[in-house]
Amino acid sequence: MNVDRLQVLAYRVAAQQLDRPDLPPASLAVLDLGVQDTPYGSARLAVAARTSADPDDDALTLVWSTRGAPHLHRTADLTALAAALWPVSDADATARIATTQIREGAKLGLTAFRAAAKAMHEVVRGPMTKGEVSTAVSALVPEGVTYWCRSCNAQHISGALFQQVGLAAGVRLAPRGSATTLAPIGNRRGVPGQSVAADSVITAYLRLLGPATPAEAAKFMGTTPTEIKRMWPKDLAEVKVDGRRAWLPADRVDLLLDATRRPRLLRLLPPSDPYLQARDRALLVPDKSRHAEIWRMLGNPGAILMDGEIAGVWRAKTAGRNTLDVTVTAFDPLPRDAVAALEEEASRIAALRGAQNVRVVHAKT
Repeated sequence: MNVDRLQVLAYRVAAQQLDRPDLPPASLAVLDLGVQDTPYGSARLAVAARTSADPDDDALTLVWSTRGAPHLHRTADLTALAAALWPVSDADATARIATTQIREGAKLGLTAFRAAAKAMHEVVRGPMTKGEVSTAVSALVPEGVTYWCRSCNAQHISGALFQQVGLAAGVRLAPRGSATTLAPIGNRRGVPGQSVAADSVITAYLRLLGPATPAEAAKFMGTTPTEIKRMWPKDLAEVKVDGRRAWLPADRVDLLLDATRRPRLLRLLPPSDPYLQARDRALLVPDKSRHAEIWRMLGNPGAILMDGEIAGVWRAKTAGRNTLDVTVTAFDPLPRDAVAALEEEASRIAALRGAQNVRVVHAKT
């Protein structure tokens, strides 16, 4: 079974409902995987790119989940997700938290995860700042998973481990101003005893961002290809994308084969949008010289999605009380109808951010 790059992009646009149906946010397919919220507020824009309904939904909760990054998830899914994201082995746990800060401590694997999760579960009994929780948890975990932080002038737990156990500890994010505040998830349970249904996360990734390879799924999960094979789903179909082997859930093959028409739409995707989470970046953006403009170490811009292609980047900043300036940098000149659609999308973003006016600035490349 062979498909080309354009079919894959068309499939992903449809799978992620970027045609913007009128659905409550919790019903959106991307919530099967979660919507990353980096920087804070991005998840709300990503949801608004996929539904014409109010993007705020009480059925959703912000937590540290995949790779320890903040994600918006269905509250009803959190217990099962905590077990699915629990490492499947010591090697998997080590791979997820291995940093130069705790090179030896990371070798504790599941012991490190279990100790940190239980400590956080015990500590967070009401709203607390991230710093307060870190200090308290650091005193309860093995010394090997802590390090001397110069900026804090303190010995504290590795951030990679700290954030990756948040969901397992039954802790949610409750942003208040510039401070990161943590609070218990309602009706939370104890720390998972073992990984359960880890393949469900991989299946969700493949449904939304497939066809994909084990190596790509491993990068998304923050583990190794060897460990990802331990959680690799069974009911998959092998597909060749321009000759390259990849996999997709078998029940999605017909939808992929039917995705022969280029999607006609324009969206301003926020940084860390689900569409940008695919690890086959060369397929998403064939011009590798553009990758550093889209995916940065810090401070990613948003992306202009035009007819399935990433056509440029954008940034927004407030100008005065009621105006949002949206600066767009197109990789190539945009057609007139695309410019009009872009301005309409910019107006939607301004409204979501509480601005009454928007100014679109077209920067030169």
